[in-house]
Amino acid sequence: MSEVLPVIKPLRRPRLWTALWATAVLLVIVVCLIPPPPIPLPENSDKGEHFLAYFILAGSAVQLFRRGRPLLWVGVGLVLMGIGIEFAQGALTEDRMADPMDAIANTVGVLAGLATALTPLRDLRRRGGGNGFL
Repeated sequence: MSEVLPVIKPLRRPRLWTALWATAVLLVIVVCLIPPPPIPLPENSDKGEHFLAYFILAGSAVQLFRRGRPLLWVGVGLVLMGIGIEFAQGALTEDRMADPMDAIANTVGVLAGLATALTPLRDLRRRGGGNGFL
């Protein structure tokens, strides 16, 4: 299977995990471009949400993609996605606006998520011993 997907770690169901990760990425894009919920929030409280969303995406990428160049490109892609979404919010939506601080929160989340590759948490998905259906 590694010949087919050389950038993916050797997982039991790599296509399933890749599809789930891609779905999470698409979900973040959609949530960032649809009208925000009409819930009054304190000013700048969304920065934690931005950080957490991108931390989860990048941390999940650490579980899925091999270290080195594949993971580096995923990180760069996530940072560019966060910046692109901010431009899209300013240009394509009427009820959202571009905020450079959101792009910074996204980037910090990506960096923190990628940093899990330097810890014992980097292979949580593979530690299951191959038991179970996933």
